Amino acid sequence: MAQQLLTVLRAALGTHWEFTVDDHHIEARHPDRGTPYRPPRRPPSWRDLLDSLETSFARDGAPRAGCLPLRWGRETELTISAIQALDPLLKDGQPRTHRSGFLPQPVVRFTGQRDATGQLKDGFLTSFVNISRVQRIGSLDEYGAILDGWLTVLSRLGFHARHVSIEGELHSWRRRQVEGITLRFRHLEHAFGDIVLLWNNEHPDRMAVDLGSGLERLAWARTQEHWPELIYGSFVGSAPPAALDAIRTATLLVGHGITPAARGAGGITRRVIGAIDRDAARLGVSALVREMYSYWSLVGALHVPWPEITRTIEEEMHL
Repeated sequence: MAQQLLTVLRAALGTHWEFTVDDHHIEARHPDRGTPYRPPRRPPSWRDLLDSLETSFARDGAPRAGCLPLRWGRETELTISAIQALDPLLKDGQPRTHRSGFLPQPVVRFTGQRDATGQLKDGFLTSFVNISRVQRIGSLDEYGAILDGWLTVLSRLGFHARHVSIEGELHSWRRRQVEGITLRFRHLEHAFGDIVLLWNNEHPDRMAVDLGSGLERLAWARTQEHWPELIYGSFVGSAPPAALDAIRTATLLVGHGITPAARGAGGITRRVIGAIDRDAARLGVSALVREMYSYWSLVGALHVPWPEITRTIEEEMHL
């Protein structure tokens, strides 16, 4: 598999890339990688970035798919990755998927890297928009075509291949029923996504690709902006970073009808709201909730209006 995949990668990327292969580790870089990078003078809005992604993926044969439900209730209480759209194929060995195509999926994770003080490092959030292309494939050549298409999508967004590198291990990992090989993308010094070849270990012909990034990370890599300002705009400094992250996540959770509770998904909402510094929110959370409500609504309609989200958060905080 490793040798086949290497052959496919060389064919997909062509002669304009330099490959370094050490045992099973591979790195592909553009020969003109030393050229200077100039961020856009006017960074695109979140809507413009999302619309550009949708249009570019559709041109490459991956139309937009509807979001998975945020309340997952299977191996995890919440949807933590667009890859869960492939569960029927990869975990159950069935010839189907929940979704296929371009999937901008809001997710909640508590695995973001943190610094020595416990604060999330730049590039990490508890909730974000997982930008993915998920689909079943019949051959490794399709995998190569999807990788090549991703570079075309990036080009349309203003990225250039000379500033992008690809690296990873060509030997497979295994998690219960699923095996996979992961290659990661970097733009200059920013890691911004990966492409994962996956298959069911009992039915290795049932393969799929999960090409993933994050809407926020893509914007960060493209604009080179300071991470907190990119995410929170004028709200930076209005409350501790942990509180801003928690309000952002609580807006998403409550907006999907996941209200605070003692256990289950609602227990996660209670945990998130509990991280909000009450002293920093004495004047309420409505302004940031409105801002985050507008952001999450770009991806899919929320089921609860923002005033009710605000009331729920503030009531849980006993404000």
